[in-house]
Parts: sequence; C-alpha cells; structure tokens
Amino acid sequence: MAKSKKTPGINGTSSADIAFMLLIFFLITTSMDTDKGLARRLPPPVPKDQKKDDVDIKKRNLMVVLINSANQVLCNNEYTDIRQLKDKVKEFIENPSNDEHKPEKVPVDVPFFGEMMVTRNHVISLQNDRGTEYQAYIDVQNELAAAYNDLRNDVSRKKFGKDFIDLDEEQQKAVQMIYPQKISEAEPKNYGGVN
Repeated sequence: MAKSKKTPGINGTSSADIAFMLLIFFLITTSMDTDKGLARRLPPPVPKDQKKDDVDIKKRNLMVVLINSANQVLCNNEYTDIRQLKDKVKEFIENPSNDEHKPEKVPVDVPFFGEMMVTRNHVISLQNDRGTEYQAYIDVQNELAAAYNDLRNDVSRKKFGKDFIDLDEEQQKAVQMIYPQKISEAEPKNYGGVN
C-alpha cells in the first residue's frame, strides 16, 4: 500500500483581519450620495385666536407662480419660460419704478443703510398641480431662490463690497430686511394641463 500524502492546511487566522481591512478600505474610499433638501425656514405657527380674515394680502403684493401638470410655468396667469422667471421675480420684488401693479413700497429703518423704501409686504405664492414632475418643481424653486440671492448680492456688493454669504450675521440681517424672502407654498391641487 502506498502512503497517501496529506496536503498541508491553509492558515486561516489572518483571513478575518484581511477581510476587515478590505472592508475599511472600501468604506473610506467609496463616496456615497447624500440626499439634499431645500433650505426653507417654516413660518411661525398661527396663533389659535387669529381669525382667517386677519391675513389680507393686497393683490398688488401677490405674485402667483403656478406649475401645471404639463410642467409649464404660469406667472400671474401668463405662460413664462423658466429662464425668464428669475428676472420677473426680481423685478416684482424690487419694483424699481414703484409701479402701482407691483408690491407697494414702505419706509423701513435698516441698520447700516438708514431709511429705505422696500417691498416688505410682497408674497410669492408657489402652487403646483398634483401631476407636476418633481424636477420641474425644484427648477422653479431654484429660480425663486436665485432671484432673492441676486438681489441680496447686488445690495451687499454696493454697500459692503462683498457677496451676501460673506457678510457677518448683523449685516445679513440688515440685507434681509431690504429683501425678505417670502415664498408661500400651497398644497398641490388638480389644476390641469394646457388651457
């Protein structure tokens, strides 16, 4: 009888260590996508004793931006290209010629600036259809935020020589008094598509 030759066993004591180091390596070197939300500050809660009639917005102070189910943007019932929305919103908020069909200007004492005429009571009402695509909604949100950012950057550069984001907290509060962000988002409804 021939002797059978035994194969030596593989030493498995360091296998767990190697697997652990590979796991750590891939966790460190792999990038993961993180969900990003919209930076919005919720309005303060409505007092319980406030009547619904207390909130009265003059028509001239309100801009309605509607996204229908065909992802078309209507700005005060006029079809608007998404690329023109930012400029329309900026003109509405700023009301440079004090147009009687745009927000009324009121005097406000602003730190660092003194008394300024601002459209403090303006409101942009963002509405969308239940059938609106999420990306169309985000695109409109971005244009609205860009309008406020442009206006704030313009006044910040003129007064302080730098962008709004680079100002200290007190300076930012002053600029926000000139251009307060007032976007009201309504619950989606069934508005329909093309009229």
